[in-house]
Amino acid sequence: MQVLQSSIQPGKMIPNIAQLLQRNVKMFGDHIVYREKRNDKYENITWNKLFSDILNIAYNLKSHGFSEGDKMVIFSPNRQEMLELELAVMASGGIAIPIFAYFQQETAELLIKHSDARFLAVGGELQLSRLSDNLELKHIFVFDDNCKKHFVNQHPFKVLLAGNSDENIHLNTNALPDEICLCMYTSGTMGTPKCVQLMHKNILSQQAALSQIWSLNKYDRFLSYLPWHHSFGGIFELFTALYNGATISLESGYGKDPKTIFENWKSVQPTVFFSVPKVYQALIDLTQHDKEAEDLFFHTQLKFVFTAASALPKNLSDIFESRRIPVIEGWGLTETSPCCTLTDPDKKREQGVVGNPIPGVAIRIGEEGEIQVKGPNVMKGYYKNDEANIGIFTEDGWFCTGDVGEITENGLKLISRKDRIFKLSNGEKVVPSDLEKLIEMKCHYISFAMVVGSGKDYPVAILFPNKKMLERPNYQVTPLEGCFCPRSLEELGRCLHGCLHDANCGIGQKFAQIRAAMIIDDELSLEKGTLTPSMKVAPKSVASTYKAHVQNLYGDDSPVDEEIYIIRLDQLKDTVGKIFSTQNV
Repeated sequence: MQVLQSSIQPGKMIPNIAQLLQRNVKMFGDHIVYREKRNDKYENITWNKLFSDILNIAYNLKSHGFSEGDKMVIFSPNRQEMLELELAVMASGGIAIPIFAYFQQETAELLIKHSDARFLAVGGELQLSRLSDNLELKHIFVFDDNCKKHFVNQHPFKVLLAGNSDENIHLNTNALPDEICLCMYTSGTMGTPKCVQLMHKNILSQQAALSQIWSLNKYDRFLSYLPWHHSFGGIFELFTALYNGATISLESGYGKDPKTIFENWKSVQPTVFFSVPKVYQALIDLTQHDKEAEDLFFHTQLKFVFTAASALPKNLSDIFESRRIPVIEGWGLTETSPCCTLTDPDKKREQGVVGNPIPGVAIRIGEEGEIQVKGPNVMKGYYKNDEANIGIFTEDGWFCTGDVGEITENGLKLISRKDRIFKLSNGEKVVPSDLEKLIEMKCHYISFAMVVGSGKDYPVAILFPNKKMLERPNYQVTPLEGCFCPRSLEELGRCLHGCLHDANCGIGQKFAQIRAAMIIDDELSLEKGTLTPSMKVAPKSVASTYKAHVQNLYGDDSPVDEEIYIIRLDQLKDTVGKIFSTQNV
């Protein structure tokens, strides 16, 4: 069995988070570690101040009964208090458990109870309003000042920042590398989130590896919006900045508004930027026909941009390449904390190829093409989930990722999630992600494509339009020659017929080609559960929510609430479809 691994040896690993913090305060003392906007102006905090706050928090947590091994759930958006508390908990022998800041009450309480945490920290009134008094928590700390009292065991966060005169206060610098310090819940793309138990060595071995393959230092500037409850932002980006002493500036719009990001970009002038393709597209759109904005965004100090969650479309990648700004793509999972592979910025990017393993990590392909990983970055296991832990490691200790791929000349190539591959009624296997990627690449007026057909005679697709682009088409920017920038669902449907035909032709097996597609005038969202907190499609939820739509593509006549447009690809080319409203479906 072929094993893919780096010829480069990882650097020396720092054994635990406490020792990382001690090292950094000595090395970077008065250097700015973190910046956050208050009253529309960035305020700075140095390593000296951060470390002092962490010591106070650790001391005061202990006085509130927090002991080594105790758990602290943090239910908040990114902010300075969250950063300080999470680091203090991990550095004093506890386990930090960040969860998505905007979970509804049912999900938030489910995770808090499942974690067995005795302590909780929340951002403010919104999070407090989504909690009941049956959580059996010892203490609840609130970051926002002046929140009304909801619970008898509720305290303002400032009680943890209170200074003390104990000169013997110290962090747990003797923690072993394989002690658990962080639990992260997976985004739950295929069902209920799982609690991933991560150790000091998972986080810090990654930085020991990255230190050998890219050059970052205290003069680097990060503009950060990726949420810290998710591994891409909360481990990979955050600890890359912390480890190297770089300055993190919190993006005040949390990545939701491209114009706000751009305003912060002007102020920060980041030297590296971690993001997802959707945000890159929005930012590049703002630079079109504005030379000043273009020069500001693609500024000369920008070392590289990093993309994850999904591949950066070629048209965007080509724009960065034309400005000589490297695009690095990575692959990994929360269970691998998260980075396993990186692309080489000096090589031409290839669709689906996510590069080679970072130093110290090995990859092989197991049964049914499943990617398996071994290395110090791999989790200890799932917490309180015997079912999920069964078979997650092979007999010889390799982690089974659930991703299907192959080893190529240029590195690991991703094919699909194992649980998304389905069989047709004739037993043929279909890899839906192949066609989904082709459709999304062909037309950037489609936000999401989902190919389904398990147990059916042939596959079909449900498509979700980019409503903003339909409302404000850009006639100067088209993905392909001949695209006439549709302005409505019907125009998009007529335009798409040819693109879907071409996408079908890009699939070698005829049985895997779709025979029909439906554009649904709706958007996937967190609120509906069709997107995860990390903005990935939740396939099971989408399939359930739009079950009637899919059945209609197979001949049913069920009523649906949204305007739809059906495209039949198994009919004559000039029969492109029909638009329906709620009344006549």
